[in-house]
Amino acid sequence: MKNESEFIGKLLSANQRDEAFKKLLDLYQKRLYWHIRKIVITHENADDVLQNTFLRVYKSLPNFQQKSTLSTWMFRIAYNESLRFLEQNKNKYYDSVEEVQQKYLNNLVSDSYFEGDEVQLKLHRVLAQLPEKERQIFQMKYYDDLKFREIAEITEIAEGTIKTLYYKSVGFIEKQMLDAELLVKN
Repeated sequence: MKNESEFIGKLLSANQRDEAFKKLLDLYQKRLYWHIRKIVITHENADDVLQNTFLRVYKSLPNFQQKSTLSTWMFRIAYNESLRFLEQNKNKYYDSVEEVQQKYLNNLVSDSYFEGDEVQLKLHRVLAQLPEKERQIFQMKYYDDLKFREIAEITEIAEGTIKTLYYKSVGFIEKQMLDAELLVKN
């Protein structure tokens, strides 16, 4: 965004807030939806979490201290809302967040909003095998095209650790995808 501080001023202005917030929705709704969707997996859950994210953004704007960019701040809120959603579902039905992820992965194929091919489905299955933090870091870098610095701000993990976890994930994914290809060929 070219003049972010001016835009933030509009978001904080009583008479310009609603119009500026509509523009914010237009600018970030799709990106945040897909960021959330990669964490909570299904369309319905992503929609719910996205709505909660934008409600929290709207209510929290007066407290935004501009220590990071507006987009990084919103990604952090979306990330936290997604984790909160997974934790709430874990507590209701499952023993771990991984079990919640596995349930959603199993439902992915039947999800009418999933438009992926067999390779993408394999990738989702491999991603489901990664530890939660590594999967989220990989998805933020690979799918959301966030910088390591931004991911560090969102997750509150040191940038060096983010890089290590990302490249470890890439190696694991490459190995799993190659092993899957070899199994298919044999």
